Amino acid sequence: MSIALLAATVAPRSAVADNLADALVGAYNTSGLLEQNRALLRAADEDVAIALAQLRPIINWTMQVQREFTDRRASGLSASGGVTNGFIGLSFEQLLYDGGATRLAKQSAQESVLSARQTLIDVEQSILFRAVSAYMNLILQEDNVALRRNNVRVLGEELRASQDRFEVGEVTRTDVALSEASVAAARANLADALGNLTTAKAEYANAVGNEPGKTAGQPSLPKRPASIDAATAVAVRTHPDILAAQHQVRAAELIVQQQRKELGPSVTLDADLGYTEDFGSSDFRNDSSAGVSFRQPVYAGGALAAQVRRAIATRDASRSALLTAQRDVVQGVKDAYVRFQTAEASLTASNERVRAAQIAFDGIREEATLGARTTLDVLTAEQDLLDAQTQQIFARSERSLAAYQMLLSQGLLTAERLGLAVQIYDPTLYYNLVKNAPAQVSKQSKDLDRVLKALGKQ
Repeated sequence: MSIALLAATVAPRSAVADNLADALVGAYNTSGLLEQNRALLRAADEDVAIALAQLRPIINWTMQVQREFTDRRASGLSASGGVTNGFIGLSFEQLLYDGGATRLAKQSAQESVLSARQTLIDVEQSILFRAVSAYMNLILQEDNVALRRNNVRVLGEELRASQDRFEVGEVTRTDVALSEASVAAARANLADALGNLTTAKAEYANAVGNEPGKTAGQPSLPKRPASIDAATAVAVRTHPDILAAQHQVRAAELIVQQQRKELGPSVTLDADLGYTEDFGSSDFRNDSSAGVSFRQPVYAGGALAAQVRRAIATRDASRSALLTAQRDVVQGVKDAYVRFQTAEASLTASNERVRAAQIAFDGIREEATLGARTTLDVLTAEQDLLDAQTQQIFARSERSLAAYQMLLSQGLLTAERLGLAVQIYDPTLYYNLVKNAPAQVSKQSKDLDRVLKALGKQ
């Protein structure tokens, strides 16, 4: 299922306005948490190379200087002395057979890599959703500040009108005091709104990586699924939490097989080649040896059996984690779907409430100028209108958040699926460089060094 932001969010940005696509691009390109988990994925990639290396020959270069001391007594005569020897040589070791335990370890590491890739996608989703939340909250607080400023302006006009009417004897001092109290309350609410706006800007800068400019307003909403069942079907197939847990189960099952193979025999080829020099004389010798070692565990104090049981318990735990992930994802989809429906209904009702409250306020204020309504009636109508408008902007923001939470719950809130104008991170590039465990002197290793140097400069 391909999801793309609609025209309002993917269109080229204006010279002065930040839209939601800008916020998402900024979050994707500047997130330290995303870089942290990319590095953790590269570490998991190296586990595959380490496991593969266990199937290859191990060659060590050895140099040794040894001093032997002798103190003996024979036939009543005592003698002491010493001999100094020097050795230089190579040792070679190659695993020939272990029942497939090492290959199983490699396959388990590969499954862990696939799980880590899904974890990275889940982190990416959380980062992008935080950017969505920060952008929506910024718009909400800007709208709230605009409402509060307008409320101060309108109540200020009412105060001046009350004062003028008081001077000509149409209202009492009480009416003026009511207006003054309403203006003071409105200014306090404006101060609170400005404080919330400052906090929203700080959160935006943290989530997106740059200070907000002028915002482009509410974005168009992504296409929502036709039903909860349709949304759930997509989530079960694509959500990274489920996919990561599935790979963890497979990795744990391979570890169980590996630990059982460890109970069986193993065969190793060993070879040595070296030169020994006696520094106390002209004696020397060239040594070489080769042999095959057969190893079969018989008794290890119960450690081997305990390792098998531990692997089984870990596998069982991963299976339970998969079940939990599936249930959590399904619940998350249902929660997001219901949240969107509720927000949409709330916004529809709020729009109607604002329309009715505006008509009522305009009528009551006009009637007040004719003496048919009191100052309290006007102030009450103004407060009702303000409450309706406040509820409207909160409902609009809630609907937008719910729409993107739906993408999050399905596993679709990624840079690639949203079509963001960013360089998509490809986790297979680094893996392909290291999966064959290149030696330091190989061309592939030199290419890898350049990649690591480039990563270090980011």
